[in-house]
Order: sequence, then structure tokens, then C-alpha cells
Amino acid sequence: MQIIRASDKLLVQIMQERARFQFEQIDAFVAVAEQGGISAAARVLNRDPSVVSRRLDALEARLGVRLLSRTTRRVTLTEAGAAYLARVRTILGELSAADSEAAEGADAPRGLLRLSLPATFTRRWIAPWLPAFLAAYPEVQLELLHSDRFVDLVAEGFDAAVRIGELSDSSLVVRRLAPVETILCASPDYLARRGLPASPEELEQHECLRFPKDRFRQGWKLRNDARQVTQRVSGSLVSDEGEGLLVACVAGAGILPASDWEVGQELADGQLVRVLPGWRFDVEGAVHVVLPPGRLVPAKTRAFVEWLARDFAPLPPWLRCSLQV
Repeated sequence: MQIIRASDKLLVQIMQERARFQFEQIDAFVAVAEQGGISAAARVLNRDPSVVSRRLDALEARLGVRLLSRTTRRVTLTEAGAAYLARVRTILGELSAADSEAAEGADAPRGLLRLSLPATFTRRWIAPWLPAFLAAYPEVQLELLHSDRFVDLVAEGFDAAVRIGELSDSSLVVRRLAPVETILCASPDYLARRGLPASPEELEQHECLRFPKDRFRQGWKLRNDARQVTQRVSGSLVSDEGEGLLVACVAGAGILPASDWEVGQELADGQLVRVLPGWRFDVEGAVHVVLPPGRLVPAKTRAFVEWLARDFAPLPPWLRCSLQV
């Protein structure tokens, strides 16, 4: 029995050493990829450059594939290296999250929470409750990147993102928060001057505010419960900036197609009026919160997602505000 126990202990030691060597190789690879060179990576890892180089060679030999293209001046990722880097970052992120969860406790959100958020949407419907969120979780710090670009959560180090529209990356963890409809609206002043259209066909007689690269530039595709039409429109104002068109619409420039979240407050305040209320654009959309792939979600991220989900239920805030008038 003693011999068996000694053998088992030796096997465990061998496996632990093997795992340690593999993680050292991965650490070296990630450091070189992020720092752009072996010397810079060696400084970060506090190792001799020759040690880092040997670990890279051992990793590539073990995998049987070249991960990095190395010259005397620079190091670049191969296609296989870029894919491997994305994968190991996810694994290392889960290990880091596991360590954080063990140290912090599942019910103690704390630390830096990096979020990618759409700019206009955040100003209207997220920023107003951030002070309350921070007051509820005083050990959480927020770092917000306001951009309508779909960032790479893993590569750019974000904990979560809010996205509007269709989602194409199936590897992300997705939670749907609310549907989004594209509707027509105009100011009471404009409608007093030009009249309220009673059908999509009457839009031809109106100033219609448009985007230069609008997906509906060949015509506005509208539907109600019984019909679907593609209505040609025209107008004197075309802009690539949605908030500017909204300001112009409120000032009486014409009829604007907009997501319901973009104009919810203006409709509630009476600055805008719904045009053709039985009709909406023939597109489907939604607001989602997305997380990097992986099963482990830090407490700070869970707290933000749950807070956001509560604020959007049972109705999103842009629909609730119209009921509070």
C-alpha cells in the first residue's frame, strides 16, 4: 500500500510540474503577443529574454504550429497565433475570475468594471441611474467606453457591453433586455403646418428626414397588422448624425424615422407626436447586454447585469415615461 501511495504522489507531482511548464509557456506567449517583442515581455515577466524565447519554442513544438513570426525587429502573430491568443485569454480570464470570486465572495461585487456602451443610448437610459448603482456597490469602479462600434470584448478587456440591433457573434453570452421598434414622428408645429398623414402614401407630400446610408434609401418599408408597403420619400435634409436629425425634427424640420428609445422622452414630453401610429418599420431589433464567453461571471458584472435587467422590466424606461405623463 505504501508503494501505491508513493506512486500516486509521484504521478501528481509529475502532472503538477507539467501543468506549471505549460502555463509558463502560455504566459510567455501572451506577454510577447501583448508587448510586441521578447525583450519587452521579458521585462514584464521579470525573466531573461533567453528564457522567454525557450518557452515560446517549447510551446510551438508542443502544439506543432507556428504562433509567432519573429524577426530581429518585431514579433507578429500568425493566423494560428491570433486564434490561440483569443482562446487562452478567455481561459486566463476565467482563472482570474475564479480567483477573484474565491477572494471576494460571490455576494461582494468589487473592483474595476469595464463597459462598452452606445453613446446616445447611455446618456438617455443608463447614465441617470449610475449614481444609484455606485451608491449600492461602493467597492465597484466603472470605466465606460462610449462607442457605437461593436468592440471585441475578449481582446479589448471588457467585462460587458450593451448592444442594440442584430447580434452576429454567437460565442458571446447574450441577455435580451427589451425589443426596439423603429417608428415615425414629427413635431406638433410641423404637423400643424403640413397636416398629419393618414396613410403611408401621403408621406410623398411631406419633408422626410433621412440618413445618407439609410438601409431604406430605396423606400421606407412599413408594415401594420395587415399590410406591408415600400413607400418612396424625399426631403430637403439628409444627415449622418442621428441626434442632429432629432433636434431638427423637434424644431419642425419634418418627419423622422427613429427607434422608440431615441424619441421616448420627446414623445412623453409632447415635443414630438407619433406619425402613422399603426405603422412601424419592417425591421426587428432589441437591446442586449453581452458578456465574454465562459461560465464564470464576476460578482461585479452580475450586479450590473441584474440592475440593468430590473430597470428594463416589465417595460423599458422609454415606454414607462410615456405612462407617467
